[in-house]
Amino acid sequence: MIIYKTDEQVELMRKSALLVSKTLSEVAKMLKPGLTTLAIDKLVGEYIRDNNAVPSFLNYHGYPFNSCISVNDVVVHGFPNENELREGDIISVDIGVILNGWHGDHAYTFAVGDPGEAVMQLIRVTKESLYKGIEKAIAGNRIGDIAFAIQEHTEKRHGYGVVRELVGHGLGKSLHEDPQVPNYGKRGSGPKLKEGLVLAIEPMINLGVKDIYTEDDGWTVRTKDGKPSVHFEHDVCVRKNRADVLSDYSPIEAAEKSNPNLHKEQTAVLQ
Repeated sequence: MIIYKTDEQVELMRKSALLVSKTLSEVAKMLKPGLTTLAIDKLVGEYIRDNNAVPSFLNYHGYPFNSCISVNDVVVHGFPNENELREGDIISVDIGVILNGWHGDHAYTFAVGDPGEAVMQLIRVTKESLYKGIEKAIAGNRIGDIAFAIQEHTEKRHGYGVVRELVGHGLGKSLHEDPQVPNYGKRGSGPKLKEGLVLAIEPMINLGVKDIYTEDDGWTVRTKDGKPSVHFEHDVCVRKNRADVLSDYSPIEAAEKSNPNLHKEQTAVLQ
């Protein structure tokens, strides 16, 4: 069942989304070689609680951490651990919060040092594809229009692997609501978009093949060929003529640019 939000509810969700954005910007400030992903997760949990919210991933279906931190060939749902980040790693940080009963949930992929031009191109293209999908999140379009835009830019234009098994989703009082938002599909297919629908749009794009597998922990998803994967995610409300992006990458990008340990060539905006 698709649940539409009132304008007042959307504004509450914007606050939740912006708290995730601020938390991700705090992560961006601290990233460097030698830092453990467990230390990042600790900061995430403390920052969210300090801002009167709850980490929505913690204990979600038994998930044991505040955030999902996925390095290199981990697509999503990576467990924070004691492994240290190294020069050339890419790291996706996915965070959810519950603030005033409403969820915010989005992700950003960072490059620690220089991972090489092929991986930086994957990061750029995946981020671009997120905005191309968002451009289609307007009333009267369909879910397939979002999906097609992402697939067209990543798979058909650049030859990357678009993960099939993992999708974006509705967002609200629950972390995952209807409808599902795949990153591949046909234009004009799927549920029709109406005003007040809030979606988490999240391309998960692999440098190599689309195939993935899940580790024995039941959570960590990796690329089958061991090549890197990139994940970006925004919280978006469907409107009549232009999607309303509730989350905000600008503080994350500002922190990214000011951190000398991070590679900075990521430019993508909603046109």
